Amino acid sequence: MTILDFAGKIEARNLTPEVSLDKAVTCGYCCDLLSWVMAHGDEGMAWVTVQTHMNVIAVAVLAEMACVILPEGIVMEGDSLNKAVEEGMCVLSSPLTAYEICGRMAGMGIPAHN
Repeated sequence: MTILDFAGKIEARNLTPEVSLDKAVTCGYCCDLLSWVMAHGDEGMAWVTVQTHMNVIAVAVLAEMACVILPEGIVMEGDSLNKAVEEGMCVLSSPLTAYEICGRMAGMGIPAHN
């Protein structure tokens, strides 16, 4: 499933419209501890986090994730969004809670991680 298809299913708003939504979402994860995500991140992952600082983008890019998802309508600050665009990393903001987003991912058949 592409990010474009996935984003609609979690009612997400794309905070990085300059970035392609053609990447495949192959797995999902929810965690706010960056060192833990660095150890468990996978290519194609849709990562749900409340963190919005620059290091989130660095971790997502390092693991070649598909996108970062901010729950509960959280919006990432400008410098981090600029870095996301520069690195080609999609950032989505969903009005749903992290729990609801993960539930929908499971319902779509997206596994926890590769």
